[in-house]
Formats: sequence, structure tokens, C-alpha cells
Amino acid sequence: MGFERMVENGTSSGVASGRSSVMSEAGQEELKPLLTPVQQMANCYRTILSQVGEDVERQGLLKTPERAAKAMMTFTQGYEQNLDELLNEAIFDEDHDEVVIVKDIDMFSLCEHHLVPFMGRVHIAYLPNKRVLGLSKLARVVDMFSRRLQVQERLTKQIATAISEAVQPHGVAVVIEASHMCMVMRGVQKMNARTTTSCMLGEFRDNPKTRDEFLSLIRTC
Repeated sequence: MGFERMVENGTSSGVASGRSSVMSEAGQEELKPLLTPVQQMANCYRTILSQVGEDVERQGLLKTPERAAKAMMTFTQGYEQNLDELLNEAIFDEDHDEVVIVKDIDMFSLCEHHLVPFMGRVHIAYLPNKRVLGLSKLARVVDMFSRRLQVQERLTKQIATAISEAVQPHGVAVVIEASHMCMVMRGVQKMNARTTTSCMLGEFRDNPKTRDEFLSLIRTC
């Protein structure tokens, strides 16, 4: 009986000691300061640099993880934006019924498959229905959706759909021409390959004459 009691006491003491240790470690973890998103990302970049064989302590790389983290936050700032706030009531009643085109809008984005850039130009047209959108807002819509992890096909459709929802025009057309670094820097490594995608809504989809007018105008200098 005494032996059993000693074993029992020893076991319970060990469990109690273990629990105390776990609670102590948990308490220490709770006391650790929370890292900001940039700090967490910088730690990840530091690990990546180390894993590719770099010395993260050498002078040229000391601040690289933080710089890279801040750059990534800029590249993906579109996640923090929404269409209503972006347009900021820049929609105006106007009796204009001819095509509005803004072409050669510079665009860059990150391919969601390899996290490398693709960049190019966006051409946008819409056929107003008693309302027009401030011209600069078209470029801002492009920025909002391109500054996310993307594929070009989805980006094209998102821009067209957003403009259609914002001003409810008779039609919207979007064409994107871009060069993808995932095809240039790796894989097939084709320097001059460019990808063209389009999204046609409303009159631009249903009326060949309207569509052809748009495509003709964006090809002119």
C-alpha cells in the first residue's frame, strides 16, 4: 500500500510539474509582443534568403526583408480597397450616348501562381446610359484589382464587371495586353511573348459594329 501511494504521489507530482511547466511556457508566449504583418512577412523573407544560401547578416541584406515586406504590402494593397470608397461618388448624370474610351492605362500585377510580375496596358470603353464616371476612376479601378494576386483573365473580367455595376452602362469593353515574367524569367523563357485578354459586356458583346469600333480605336495611335 505504501509503495502504491509513493508511485501515485510521484505520478501526480510529475503531472503537476508538467502542467506547471506548460502553463509557464504558455504564459511566456502570451507575454510576447504581437508582431505586425510587416514584421511577420520580414521574418519569412529572412528565412527565404537564408534557404537560398545567402548570408542575411551581410550589409546589403540587413534591411532587405523589411523592404521586401513593405513592397509586398504595396503590391497587394488592392485587398484593402473597395469599389464604393474608390469611386467616391464620382458618378455624374450626363446625357452622353457615345462610346467613352480610355486606353493605354499602365498596369502591373503579381501572378498568383509564381508571385512574379506581369505588366502591360489596359484599354477600357463603356457606352453610357445617362451617367458617366470620372475618367481617373477608370485607372483607379484598374489599380484596385491589379494590386492583388491575379491571373490576367480574371483581372480583365473584374475590371469590366466593376464598371458595369458602378454606372450601369449599355455596355463595357476591356482589353489587357501584358507580358508575364513567369514566361520570361522561368519555364519557356520567351522574351517577346505577350498575352491579350478581353471582356465584352452588353452592346460590345451583342453588337459587332460597336465592338469593332472599340477595337479599331484602341489600335490607332
